Amino acid sequence: MPADAITLIVGDEELLVERAIGDIVASARAEDPETEVIDLGPGGLEPGRLAELTSPSLFGGGKVLVLRSGQDLGKDLTAEVLAYAKRPAEDVALVAVHHGGAKGKALVDGLSKAGARKVSCPKVTKVGERIDFVRGEIRRAGGKISPDGARSLLDAVGNDLRELAGACSQLVADTGGKVDDAAVARYYRGRAEVSGFTVADKAIEGQLAEALEQLRWALATGVAPVLIVSALAQGVRGLAKVGGAPRGARGAALAKDLGMPPWKIDRVQRQLRGWSGDGVARALSAVAEADAQVKGGAADPAYALEKTVADIVAARQSR
Repeated sequence: MPADAITLIVGDEELLVERAIGDIVASARAEDPETEVIDLGPGGLEPGRLAELTSPSLFGGGKVLVLRSGQDLGKDLTAEVLAYAKRPAEDVALVAVHHGGAKGKALVDGLSKAGARKVSCPKVTKVGERIDFVRGEIRRAGGKISPDGARSLLDAVGNDLRELAGACSQLVADTGGKVDDAAVARYYRGRAEVSGFTVADKAIEGQLAEALEQLRWALATGVAPVLIVSALAQGVRGLAKVGGAPRGARGAALAKDLGMPPWKIDRVQRQLRGWSGDGVARALSAVAEADAQVKGGAADPAYALEKTVADIVAARQSR
């Protein structure tokens, strides 16, 4: 089997999983810019479809086929994937994502036995692991930071990996690469008093005036726009995840399935009482647009964020 024919990604740290998939796609497109990417979410693979998707195209060209939530494939579909792994198609890179754990373990065992390249993306839960993550992110962006500086950034920004990654990138860009305690304090002062999560909670709860007030204060005290967008996105995605959970699911089982602590699920469930499914979809669209604007160098990031907050509140009120 070619080294890049099949990759097995195991773990539920979302940022690391998305990066691993992105690296595979980038590598494939470096060789063939016309490579097609087919991303199958949960329930996106029916019997027989794998053979159809991996069959040679009349027009040629490579494919990257991403199978998400491999733990939920079931016995028959797992058997199809493992049969394919014995004779993988040329010009197709198959990426199977499994959250880890005992459920659907036959897929992990079978692909490992077939020689699939394995990438581990476990949850980053320990303080030492988060410090290592921050230092790695700073290096990835071309800078340096001491362990104490990394700890200060954790204290200022929090534990969410997406927020930490955004903060690291922003700090390297703004400091020229040498990130010390003074730089962290300078760029994230006021973080303890107000954060992107405060803005997100106010917006999701429909408190427009309060959300805008907290947003302006966050920007004035040095919180980067990209961090605020990340918090808004995480808040709205939380609504979608909890709102889409099976009826009757609760407790530790629900927390494990959603990858969220029980206290956070309780809070999101309270916030959901003011939302409809269509409203959540509109809010997701609003934060996606804001993310593109802020990362694309919008002429006025503050205005883009204010509009996004107003759009989220309007989406909640559109029940």
